Amino acid sequence: MNKKTLTAYLLLLAASALLSMPLEAAKKPVLEPSFAWRVDPLLGQRSPATIDTVFQNYSLEFVPQQISPAYATTGNYCAEGYNLLYMERPIQSDFHFRDALEAWIPTMSKARFYNTRIPMTLLSYNFGGGKENGQDRFSTIFSANANARTQVGALIDYIYSKGSYEDQAAKDLNWGFSGSYLGEHYEFQGSFTHFNLVTKENGGITDDLYITDPAVVQGGNTSVNAKQIPTNLSDAHNRVKGTDLWLNNRYKIGFWREEQVNDTTVKRTLVPVTSFIWTLRYRESKHSFRNENMTQNLEFWPITYLNPVETDDFQKYWSVRNTIGISLLEGFNKWAKAALTAFATHEIRSYSMESGCKDPTGAQIEAMAPITISDIPLAEKENLLWVGARLTKQQGRIINYDATGEIGLVGPAAGEIKVNGELTTRIPLLGDTVPVRAFGHFTNLSAPWLMQHFWSNHFMWENSFSKTRSLRLGGEISIPWTQTHFNFAVENVQNQIYFNENALPAQHGGSVQIVSATLHQNFHFGPFYWQNRLTWQKSSEQAVIPLPQLVVASNASLQFKIATLFVQFGINGTYFTKYKSVDFQPATMSFYNQNAVDIGNYPMVDVYLNCKLSKVRFYLMMSHVNQGLTGTNWFSMPHYPINPRKFQLGLSIDFAN
Repeated sequence: MNKKTLTAYLLLLAASALLSMPLEAAKKPVLEPSFAWRVDPLLGQRSPATIDTVFQNYSLEFVPQQISPAYATTGNYCAEGYNLLYMERPIQSDFHFRDALEAWIPTMSKARFYNTRIPMTLLSYNFGGGKENGQDRFSTIFSANANARTQVGALIDYIYSKGSYEDQAAKDLNWGFSGSYLGEHYEFQGSFTHFNLVTKENGGITDDLYITDPAVVQGGNTSVNAKQIPTNLSDAHNRVKGTDLWLNNRYKIGFWREEQVNDTTVKRTLVPVTSFIWTLRYRESKHSFRNENMTQNLEFWPITYLNPVETDDFQKYWSVRNTIGISLLEGFNKWAKAALTAFATHEIRSYSMESGCKDPTGAQIEAMAPITISDIPLAEKENLLWVGARLTKQQGRIINYDATGEIGLVGPAAGEIKVNGELTTRIPLLGDTVPVRAFGHFTNLSAPWLMQHFWSNHFMWENSFSKTRSLRLGGEISIPWTQTHFNFAVENVQNQIYFNENALPAQHGGSVQIVSATLHQNFHFGPFYWQNRLTWQKSSEQAVIPLPQLVVASNASLQFKIATLFVQFGINGTYFTKYKSVDFQPATMSFYNQNAVDIGNYPMVDVYLNCKLSKVRFYLMMSHVNQGLTGTNWFSMPHYPINPRKFQLGLSIDFAN
């Protein structure tokens, strides 16, 4: 199905949805699910969530700013990226190839379960650009209840982006299923997701002057045709694919409490006292990197270990994790002021590395000293065991808290410590009370196996890194009547692991301190809405953890209603100060430090129109509208320019059947 056909089909669906509604129904708001929730992957605890049916800022979901106002990326939508806001970065995973694409693949932090009472289908299609640089995204979410306790769901998310620059295409297909059963005694939650993402790698443009001063390299021509800018690579691509199976079972025991409803009716309610928990999670990820251009194979990479003609690297990872726990629940009597859970987790991890790289004679070439292929294990299995406890209080109106601690006992996990805690309360302020949250995290973690051992055509390393220790403390306060939210955090990291200027893993022997403060300040005057976010952050070692010091995001819009049509017309901008940016190495999908090029001090501005009519949302947007107006240094990373100006549009239909 081509773009025109698909667009026409979706417009027809939108029209059908509107025409099939009674006139009086059009005045009613979109039916929200009865409830929705997220889950904690370890023990399956639920926390409230909502479904995305609001029209405000809908268009901004399809530009990099959806991920972060400061985001280092190879430029293309659905390509590798790196959050420049330190306090919002996820911890490095066991399979770092997946980390670079986390924004585009399903994770447990994004998973949602819905109890919709009636079937729900959320369908959306978004596209932009033209024939050579088109960007398409089709997604659908489905959820239905068999009864009040049983729910099933499914998702499909397909992205295809040709890229604004040559040899920069990306394709991503995510799909999955979910289900839940919330009975009085027995509860079940489960999900299965699969992803397959391919990114064509161009290695950046050959000369930044094509962006900063095109007349110099184009014989006086000042216009920029992004597709005609030469790039470093033309026949290279990465593929990352994987599955994630998560199953959570909980059985509750307790006593029945009777309540007299009327003279003839007695209501019996189970009061749970103890629950038994079993969580199973299986994850599998595969990464392959290919480059079939011999000249570029030798010119782009300074070292080739196996085959000068082509590169064909492959890494695989899988893990099976089982967690069992027993919990004494909160609130079953007046003395049970908190819930206490004890648990144990066992995990098996498997790693393997291969290469199809062979020299013309058919024999594999040994690496040069001091490391040879025989020095590096090509496969490994790890057995790990942790024990832990969790203490929570969620039913209080004055003070609530949540604290979890784990300690590793077996395998590479031995000596690991993970402690997370938070406390929420309300304090008096100006005659009212405002919510306040304090949090703290401490970790002492072993280096991932792939940071210790790695073998490929262009990179080899064999390390013996020490554990990385991190302590983070912070807090936040929200003032609803002034629309103000402020958070502050400080972190000390010892033995930080990072990729150095040679794109190799290295460990900093000392400590690095990071301080961060973020102010969210919104304004609302009649139809005028102004949302602002200001982040200041400071790293004591820019050579280890480079950070832009100031990040600004601002979104100003007019919001009004024409009959039953909701309209938002606005302008959105992001900006961060100059810093020695990270660079990207496509062969290992790693972001590494460099000390030669400054990136930043360039605003990114989008103009948009968002609308909602009953169950239909649609938008029009011109992204990077300021191209050529606010300077020429529009780079995300060294040699990776931001996408040029692009017209985008999309539509979403909420079928609450």
